[in-house]
Amino acid sequence: MLYRIGDIYAERSERGAADMELLSVTMNGGVMQRSEIEGKDNSSEDKSNYKVVRKGDMVYNSMRMWQGANGVSSYDGIVSPAYTVLTAKVSICNEYFAALFKNYKLINEFRKNSQGMTSDTWNLKYPQIETIKVYLPEVAEQEKVASMLVTLDKRIAAQATLVEQLKKYKRGVMQRIFRNMSMLSPSGFETVQLSAIFKKISRRNSNEEIKNVITNSAEYGLIPQRDFFDKDIAVDGNTSNYYVIEHGDFVYNPRKSNTAPYGPFNRYEREERGIISPLYTCLVLQADIEPSYLAWYFKSDAWYRYIYDNGSQGVRHDRVSMTDGLLRGIPVIIPSKEAQLKIAKLLDCLESRFQTELSQYESLKSIRVALLQQLFI
Repeated sequence: MLYRIGDIYAERSERGAADMELLSVTMNGGVMQRSEIEGKDNSSEDKSNYKVVRKGDMVYNSMRMWQGANGVSSYDGIVSPAYTVLTAKVSICNEYFAALFKNYKLINEFRKNSQGMTSDTWNLKYPQIETIKVYLPEVAEQEKVASMLVTLDKRIAAQATLVEQLKKYKRGVMQRIFRNMSMLSPSGFETVQLSAIFKKISRRNSNEEIKNVITNSAEYGLIPQRDFFDKDIAVDGNTSNYYVIEHGDFVYNPRKSNTAPYGPFNRYEREERGIISPLYTCLVLQADIEPSYLAWYFKSDAWYRYIYDNGSQGVRHDRVSMTDGLLRGIPVIIPSKEAQLKIAKLLDCLESRFQTELSQYESLKSIRVALLQQLFI
């Protein structure tokens, strides 16, 4: 049976408890203690007008409710006056309503009922939310739904932890390998300059026959631009100056990121030829070296120190000022062929395990989204 939210929740207007724990509402984590959230605390020094929250209250960001910024509080505390605090008027299952208020159809209702000229000023106060109708099953049914969702959420959280642990482990193994090469290559190794084993690619898409525009991502490697941005950024008819890359070619992107502080350096793994912006440096291997070994080498930080010591910051803080001479001089550690194959195989296995668990994590999240859509139709 449908009930108005105002029949289920009343607005809590209690204030004047400045000494209570400061809480905040996050998009993904719901209601959290502000002390547990990284970032600048923009709260007012005078908290006498802050709203009181009790355990079990539904709290939401009035200006971000249309994005799902809400949650059921597990704490007693206070929140900014910009938030709205709801307290149950009838017997309900809090976990059920925590999930219900994240349902995309209800969030769409929140958006339609928000007031303001633009999304930056949309605001959903209690007088607007109380008129929205929701399905209210018996408490026993609410608890069954909540129990299922809580179990699924625990599984998703466990999978997320595993993915993060594997990511850190893979990174640690990779760095240990390239910092202790003598352990994996007892027969010795040599260090050569990049220019000794690579040649810059000069082939261009002069007739514009290739339409497969590639981007070089620190996280995803060399992938079609339409997959990364959901559209082609390159303008049709304006790619004649783009480089043509083929399977096995290497591409360096000078754009910095957290995961690639000196820019991503990746190997193109796809069979279909692609084209890539002339802002990138494209290279073809000219030496008898295991390509997959080199792909992992350039994912490591083994060459970062060279750039740090010899490069300049350049005009733009988000890009490496990579000159041709600096690029040509990048040191590349070359162990024996046997060690190259061993290292590549080990890291490929770790990557395969990581991708398997990551795929499982994404599947679990998709199941949760689909389940929420079906439960609250």
